[in-house]
Amino acid sequence: MKPPPSRPGARAAIALPGVALLAGCATVDPDAGLAPVAETVRARLGAELRADRSEADRSAIDARVAELLAQPLTADAAVQVALLAHRGLQARLADLGIGAAEVVQAGRLPNPGFTFGRMRAGDEREIERGLHLNLARLLALPMLRELEQRRFEQLQRELTMDLLAAAADVRRAWVDAVAAEQMLRYRRQVRDAAEAGAELARRMEQVGNFNRLMREREQGFHAEATLGLAQAEQAARASRERLVRKLGLWGAQTAFTLPERLPDLPAEPLDAPDIERQGMAQRLDVQAARLAVEQAARELGLTRTTRFVDVLELGLARNSSSDGPGERGWELGIELPLFDWGDARIARAEAVHLRTLHRAAQTAIDARSELREAYGAYRTAWDLARHQRDEILPLAQRISEEQLLRYNGMFIGVFDLLADARAQIAAVVATIDALRAFWLAQADLDMALVGKPALIPVAGPAGPAAATAPDPH
Repeated sequence: MKPPPSRPGARAAIALPGVALLAGCATVDPDAGLAPVAETVRARLGAELRADRSEADRSAIDARVAELLAQPLTADAAVQVALLAHRGLQARLADLGIGAAEVVQAGRLPNPGFTFGRMRAGDEREIERGLHLNLARLLALPMLRELEQRRFEQLQRELTMDLLAAAADVRRAWVDAVAAEQMLRYRRQVRDAAEAGAELARRMEQVGNFNRLMREREQGFHAEATLGLAQAEQAARASRERLVRKLGLWGAQTAFTLPERLPDLPAEPLDAPDIERQGMAQRLDVQAARLAVEQAARELGLTRTTRFVDVLELGLARNSSSDGPGERGWELGIELPLFDWGDARIARAEAVHLRTLHRAAQTAIDARSELREAYGAYRTAWDLARHQRDEILPLAQRISEEQLLRYNGMFIGVFDLLADARAQIAAVVATIDALRAFWLAQADLDMALVGKPALIPVAGPAGPAAATAPDPH
């Protein structure tokens, strides 16, 4: 003989104590959610992510940063330093702790309410005791926890995008700083050569072998070289300070050294004819937009399911009197939907869902365009840098060598040789600028494959979810 089927109310009565027990036993882990973010950072950047939560953490971070700064700082080392030392990024990691606490809070029951009353009429005394529990929150607990968990997952994605975007900014700042110092060293050489030429012109004018016009030209070149050096010094200082801010360094840590020159141009550029498909599969902002749409759809379903139920309370009561037996019982409280039928909450949830749909679609459209633009800029920058390195600069060097041969054969004078050297300066400066532009385009392409922080807000719950969920602010 089969046992009689259990009633839904009986199943709920059996399940509720278990849910309440699990909800009450949940604890807050400040490092919850850090592992997947750290794994993504490690996979995409090859760098370590560590949260600074104690003095021991700070000591370990300082030691690692000091080790990285003890040698000329490479681009990869700069990214690692920023992920460890930048307090702004550490503040973003603390957001994970806030989100984890909100997930735990969403899964906990509200504290039960207790009422106590004492009434007296002559010699008669009556004592009332009541215990109340919010059943609406208990019934919606699994859905609320799932919604908060999805918000937490979206927070993880946004934090990952922020970290990867910060790494791209560090690479850009590093490229600018190294290129500025490389340009500064070259400008010093130019200034020294111009100073020697100006001094030679002055002496030759004194002995009558040089006219005033030619000497003034050399003096003008020396003045321009001095001005170019001053501008290069300022550019180097400014770019270094920008890099310092991106790294989050201060005090003695800012005395780090940089490589003398930018890395060489790669032998071959990245060949990615399917850059759109590749980028759309791994861009985190597109994934976050999809998650936001799914979350808005679930919240819309929750609002439609519970549109008529705002307040549902279960109470246990016990009354005792001095002249009679005690009374025990229970009561159920529900708010009647006489004036508010939940249509406004439904309309709001539908509008939020529609908004996330449109924003997700626009995110995908923008992502495809950004990928095409970034890859086109990358290929163009590589072509220009290669042309500058393999065509223009060697041509300028060959012309200079031919001029040197003519000078050695006494076909031209020293100032003709110096004039040709000045023409070669433009080729060297353009080569450095082209190499800098390529590495900046490389950083932009890397960021385009990651995405940018989405402008899609996390939709808040509506209906009973809004009434019973913890305030995220």
